[in-house]
Parts: sequence; structure tokens; C-alpha cells
Amino acid sequence: MTLVQTKTITEFETHLFHEGTYFESYRKFGAHLSNEKGTVGTRFTVWAPNAKKIEIVGSFNDWHGEQYAMNKITTSGIWSLFIPEVTEGELYKYKIYPEGGGEPLLKADPYAFYSEKRPKSASIVYSLEGYNWGDREWQRKKRRENILKKPVSIYEVHLGSWKKTEDGDFLSYRELAHDLVDYVKEMGYTHIELLPVVEHPFDRSWGYQATGYFSVTSRYGTPKDFMYFVDRCHQEGIGVILDWNPCHFCRDGHGLRLFDGAPVFEYQDPHRAENTEWDTNNFDLGKPEVISFLVSNAFFWFDLFHIDGLRVDAVSSILYMDYGKEDGEEWLPNKYGGRENLEGLNFLRTLNEAVFERFPNVMMVAEESTSWPLVSKPTYSGGLGFNFKWNMGWMNDMLEYMKKDPIHRKHHHQNITFSFLYAFSENFVLPLSHDEVVHSKRSLLNKMPGDYWQKFANLRVLLGYQMGHPGKKLLFMGGELGQFDEWKDLEQLDWNLLQFEFHWKMRQYCRQLNQLYTTEPALYEQDHTSKGFEWIDPHDHSQSIISFIRWGYNFQDHLIIVCNFTPQVYHGYRIGVPKDVSYKEIFNSDAEEYGGSGILNSDELQPHEVEWHHRPYSIELNIPPLATFILKPLAAREEN
Repeated sequence: MTLVQTKTITEFETHLFHEGTYFESYRKFGAHLSNEKGTVGTRFTVWAPNAKKIEIVGSFNDWHGEQYAMNKITTSGIWSLFIPEVTEGELYKYKIYPEGGGEPLLKADPYAFYSEKRPKSASIVYSLEGYNWGDREWQRKKRRENILKKPVSIYEVHLGSWKKTEDGDFLSYRELAHDLVDYVKEMGYTHIELLPVVEHPFDRSWGYQATGYFSVTSRYGTPKDFMYFVDRCHQEGIGVILDWNPCHFCRDGHGLRLFDGAPVFEYQDPHRAENTEWDTNNFDLGKPEVISFLVSNAFFWFDLFHIDGLRVDAVSSILYMDYGKEDGEEWLPNKYGGRENLEGLNFLRTLNEAVFERFPNVMMVAEESTSWPLVSKPTYSGGLGFNFKWNMGWMNDMLEYMKKDPIHRKHHHQNITFSFLYAFSENFVLPLSHDEVVHSKRSLLNKMPGDYWQKFANLRVLLGYQMGHPGKKLLFMGGELGQFDEWKDLEQLDWNLLQFEFHWKMRQYCRQLNQLYTTEPALYEQDHTSKGFEWIDPHDHSQSIISFIRWGYNFQDHLIIVCNFTPQVYHGYRIGVPKDVSYKEIFNSDAEEYGGSGILNSDELQPHEVEWHHRPYSIELNIPPLATFILKPLAAREEN
């Protein structure tokens, strides 16, 4: 390994950090192996503005730091020290003596690249240099393509519970790089989205409450093992998205809370610092050094780990001063008297502008649950600057609709049509995520009404409708198996279900649905423009049937999608079609191979010169029960 000659922070870098614009601060803060004046060792740098003294303690000095006091190199609280002969693998913490007195604090390094496996909490000296990446072709392809016009079918995964070893332990990153990646490729997904992989002390926080933002969790291996995982995803043509939480952090004593005895990363005002909904602390998004820290963390994942996207968690909690506050609970309005968090708004725009300037082809996805406008629009037009937004409204409406007995669905028809009114106001991802199948919300399959057969049929029609609806797609792991139990985050998925016919057929259904999606341009090319969608009939509420067209750039690529949300079968059901061309059925969720009843449109569908749905031509269809089916045009007829 070639060591950098020095990792000493420069005066200019210090200026940028305190200005809130040092977006590669991970290159100087933390612990870096280096060679200084011919001596090999490690340079440690930390920001602690309220510390009176800081000592570095660790395995190299038997946790006694009297001879290892750091130097305060700026009046605004940056401390640094080079320690000779400290090499990779050494454990360490900062022993911080608060300016205001009191007992010294033992803190993990906010910029540590590696940490001990919980419940231990020391940071580990680790070099991220030297991994030989093999994803050059993937990176070249990513630079050439516009992700908005490409298929995106995301498999959302919690690494700790997707699958486990025979003795119940976690699979390692390197094992997952083969088992999980091979599975995702076989299933036809284009991307994996991982619940947070940053270091976190409590398994059941799933990584959303972190202590080590720059530290890949040691639960599954080393940072370079994780690089191997990402690398193999890319070599197999699969993108990697990370869930990322710049909103709040956990209160564990070795973490960021009261880092030097006073609020550093959190707000000074306790009303703003305390996040009562999650029992955490909110980041102080008005502090320039915190902006440098968080934007640097986004850069870190794109830069050093080749990540393809970040799904930013709980954006609404950043946008609103009163988010999560109960009625009567104190919160402070902004300077104009409103509830908008102006500092949070500035942070999100700064984040996205900086990311897209440096990494223009990545995905920045907002999980934003309110009606805040222009979330996925550029900042220069008043937007937040993300390029995608989770469509939480679609998700909530559809799951509420699907829970209802089909006999009552005609009274709630707007749940399946309303989303098309705003489908092109943002660049949407349609999520069926982990949050909807945990905490007694029941699994997707078990949300469905009816008997055993109808539950599977309902799930198939939902997933087919999702695939036809404009927007990118996301399904949480286990949904493709038709799990009856909701997500059990301490156990692996119910893989044993695949010995049963309907569960095995459900997985086959999801696999072939993905394959159809990635091979039919009409399903993704014009996802985010109204040119890509056209209603045939949204009004048949009495029979709970909808029909619409998805358009690709070429006429021959258009598809007709019909969904029946009741178990009623119809023959001779007529719909209008756009042209005098024949159609063939290319997909039907009621096919017997998926567990359906086998009501198909097997023959070529010839148009009739019968006006229907305000169109000069129409066709007659068999409408299968609780099913989504898709028609594709054949070659146009010759004109007479």
C-alpha cells in the first residue's frame, strides 16, 4: 500500500469546513494512515469546538491517553495529532474533556471508516485505498444513460434478514455478493436498495439510527468486503441504492449526541434538538460544519463505494419545524412565522446541487410524505433538486383499496384512479416498502381479502397494476414469495414457502413481470411525462375495471393494460383502441402458470369499426377475475 505523505488538514480546507462547503471532508477528518517526514503512522483529526482537551486512547496505548493529547489547530475547534507506528486494525476512541467541566467522554470517531461489531463501540483504523474495482463498464454505461428513461425495478433488502447461515448468523457481504446478487439477477430486478448499512448499535433500528455515518457496519464484514458486494452487483448489471438518514441520529453515549459535552451535531435549542417521535436527536442543519459533514457523507458513498443512488429518509422531518410534534407540543416557527424549516430547505438544495454537480448520473430519491411541491425538480426552478420521489400517496391509496372486500371496491374507485391526476407532477418511484409490512401492518399477501386463492390473485393484480402504472417500481423482499407473516426483522425470509405451489408460482410471476417490464419500452421510456399515458376507461367503477395505454417513443411499442379488481369474469367486454391494428395478449396474471384460473385472450384480437370510449375502433375481451393483463399491437394493417 502506498501511503499518502500527509493527511494534515490545510488552512483552505479548514476554511471550507467552517463555511459549510468542504464536501470531501472524509479525506482529512477521521483516522488516516500516512507517512509524515518519513515516519509511518496514523493522523487523527476531529471537530470538537467545546472541548478543553482531547486525548486519543486505544489498543496501541492500553487505553491510556496521557501522552497522546491532540493539538487544537483552529480556534473553532479542529483538533489533530499524528501518532507514529499506529497501523491498520488498531482500536481507538477520543477521550474528550468538556470545556464546561465534568467527566471526560469516550467517543467513537464521527469519520471512522470501520467500527467494532456491536455491542462493542470502538473505532478501527482502516484504509479504504487499494481495492481493485472491476465495474468500469458499468460506470461507462451509467454515464451514457438517462435513468429517467430506463427501467428501474428495485428489490428493497434488509441484509440481516434476507437469508441467514445454517446456524442463524448473518451472511457476510461476500456471501451476499453471490447469493443475493445472483437471486436479484435471476428475478430480473434492475436495482437493489439496502436499508442503511452505516454503523448502528441497535439491530432493530435497521440502521436508521446511526453512530458511524462513514463506517460500513461490521455486522457483515469489512468495508472492502462491502466494496466487493457493490462491485459484483455492477458486474452483473445491477445498481445499488442505499437508504440514508441525514435527519436524526441515535443518543448512544459513544455517538454524536453532546459530542464534546455540549450540542455539536444537534441543535442548541432542546426543542429543535429532541426528536420525540423516534427518541433521537435532530441534526443542526443551520450549522455550516454539519452541512460539510452530511454532504461529505453523501459524496463518500458515491466516491469511494461507487453507490448509484441514495434514498433520503424522512425528508418531511427536514422540511417542517413541527414535524412529529403533537398538538400543544412546543415548536418554534421560522423567522417569517411559518412552519417550514428554512435551514432544512437550504440543506436539501445544497445537498442535491453539490451531488449532481460532482456525480451527475446518480439517483437522489426523496421519501417525502406530504404535498410539498417540486421535490424532484431542479433547484433553479424552485425545486428541492432530487431526481426522484417516493409516491407515498399512491402506496397508501392502493393498499387501503386492496384491503377492502371486492364487493365494496366500487365505492372507492377513486383510490385506483386519483394517482394518475398527479402522476407526472414529480418523477415518482412506486414503493411497496418495508414500512408497510411490519409493526402489525401484516404482509402484502395477508392484507388481501378473500380465501386462499383470492389472496394470491389480489396480490398478482396489485403487482401487475403497479408495473403498468407510470413510475419506477420498488418491492420489499419477501413480497415476491407471498409471505403470510409480516417481515420478521430478526429472522430470515420464509424460504420454506417455496415448497408450496402457490408461493413458488408467485415468485415466478414476479420474475416474469420484471422480465416483461425491462423488455417493453412503453412501460418505462415516458414514465415521467403525460405523453407516456392515456386513459381508455377510468370510469367503470361499478365493475371495478380500469383500462389505459402506456406509450413508448415508437407507436409499435404501446401497450394496453386492463385491470379487474373483482373476482367477476366477463366475456365480450369492449374497449376502445387507438388504431386499426390487431392486438395480442402478452401477459396475464390469471394464467395457470401463476396460479390463476386460466381465463386468457389467446387469439389475436381484431379491431371492429365500432366507436367506443370516444375512439373509432374497439375490441372485445375476456376479462379474467382479479387480474391484470397486457395487450400489444401487431403489425399495422395495410391501407386499402
